[in-house]
Amino acid sequence: MDVAVVGSVALDTVETPWGKAEECLGGAATYFSFAASLYARVGMIGVIGEDFPPEHVALLRRRGVDVEGLEQVPGGRTFRWTGRYHRDVNQRDTLDTQLNVFETFRPQLPETARKAPFLFLANIHPALQLDVLNQSEASFVGLDTMDLWIRTTSDLLRSVLERVHVLIINDAEARLLTGEESLIKAARAVCELGPQTVIIKKGEHGCVLVQEDEIFLLPAYPLENVVDPTGAGDSFAGGFMGFLARKGIVDFPTLCHGAAYGTVTASFTCEAFGPARLVEIGIQDIERRYQQLRAMTQL
Repeated sequence: MDVAVVGSVALDTVETPWGKAEECLGGAATYFSFAASLYARVGMIGVIGEDFPPEHVALLRRRGVDVEGLEQVPGGRTFRWTGRYHRDVNQRDTLDTQLNVFETFRPQLPETARKAPFLFLANIHPALQLDVLNQSEASFVGLDTMDLWIRTTSDLLRSVLERVHVLIINDAEARLLTGEESLIKAARAVCELGPQTVIIKKGEHGCVLVQEDEIFLLPAYPLENVVDPTGAGDSFAGGFMGFLARKGIVDFPTLCHGAAYGTVTASFTCEAFGPARLVEIGIQDIERRYQQLRAMTQL
């Protein structure tokens, strides 16, 4: 196993101006795993209920995802999320959240996941992220978080930040975490908390990667048709971490290339409900779109 991910596995009901999907496969660990599996061997650590469709697990296995760490709770119900997107897909309303088995999730890393050199902590409670860090032997750790943890568990979150190598958050979260309006100042303030590198996502406007005095700006891949942006951020993280695990290098140029591959991977996610597009594409599709992005951004 090259990279392990700990996070949610869910059944999502999503409505956008272009359609609706009910109880489709979702969750941060799911999107990350499908994306990362395009580049490297990935293991998923999560929890599902007895009602979780077995064909979803079979689909993950067919993509080469190690599901040894996917715990199934007898008699339990799987985490469910319901959301509606506006025509501006950067805006969405959460209509319903049912944590179910995810509420009492206590991640336990199998031996292969413990020894994976790359680890990604998806958006779960910082106390659980700390517990996973204590189990892992990873040499490179990526982290996601959200405004809820920034507001309510700031001390625990700072303890996590001291032990990770890269933080991937959006622009609003960066400003909330640091109190800085400038994204560059915010990124540098985050670096002072522990991570050597910060990637700040700006939705359809791309992302900025900051490491000490180095700054890399990257636009999003331009899509004519967006169907469902759910999971795009997790797919970005999966593509990014998967690319790094494939290369086995984490210097600044490789991180920048990883961000570009993460951006391209996320673009496919937005073209269908759930991870459907990630399931059907291969690395040749990624490379083709990466070359297009490179040509678009080259002076």
